[in-house]
Amino acid sequence: MSIIIIEDEKPSARRLQRMLTLLDMEAETMLHSVEESIAWFQNNEHPDLIFLDIQLSDGLSFEIFETIDIKSAVIFTTAYDEYALQAFKLNSIDYLLKPIDEDDLAIAVSKYNGRVAQQQSVTLDFDDIKKLLVNPIEREYKKRFSVKVGQHLKLINIDDIECFYSENKGTYAFTSEGRNYLLDTTLEQLEDELEPHKFFRISRKFYVNVNAIKDMVSYTNSRLQIKLKTYKEHDVIVARERVKDFKEWLS
Repeated sequence: MSIIIIEDEKPSARRLQRMLTLLDMEAETMLHSVEESIAWFQNNEHPDLIFLDIQLSDGLSFEIFETIDIKSAVIFTTAYDEYALQAFKLNSIDYLLKPIDEDDLAIAVSKYNGRVAQQQSVTLDFDDIKKLLVNPIEREYKKRFSVKVGQHLKLINIDDIECFYSENKGTYAFTSEGRNYLLDTTLEQLEDELEPHKFFRISRKFYVNVNAIKDMVSYTNSRLQIKLKTYKEHDVIVARERVKDFKEWLS
């Protein structure tokens, strides 16, 4: 983390520098006037945090903000409290009155650290959400299921499954080999596990694999009937309220 101190009284600047060292923070740069500060900001990368005295030898430090668009967080340090309102209109973390108390300084630094942590969390959360919304294909989806067959466990590749369906409170996978397998899950849970470009939930009871669709025909009440390559046990019907979404999914 980069820190600078802007303070016209050099003993006060050095004292603050020592106090920050006790908090495991290092301020290598110290500036002492409005003019010097403006020149520095014009030629250097702005720091993460500025400790800023308000009354400098050549004017008020607010003049710096009138010339430079400063994005750094600021903790104001001053012997006067009449500038507090103006200070908090800027990117201010805290307003410390001189002589600066060690506990007050620690609290101000804690406020800064809390703000940084919150901003990082929001950024990460937003990036994660954006990945899911913009690039859903990048998510990890189920590639296989393990099912119990007698005393054995069998692995079923997701590409070998024509459909998933529910019956008698159980959820089943039907494979291209013509076999049914009882799964330890529900259709609702499968929504987050199946590749959305490959599987579509056509009704409360069925998920179908696009690669297993053999034919589609009109059905009563504006519905569609799906003919799968192997599955023949029940009619596979697209619910009326899902027909539009199903046609869009196919396109």
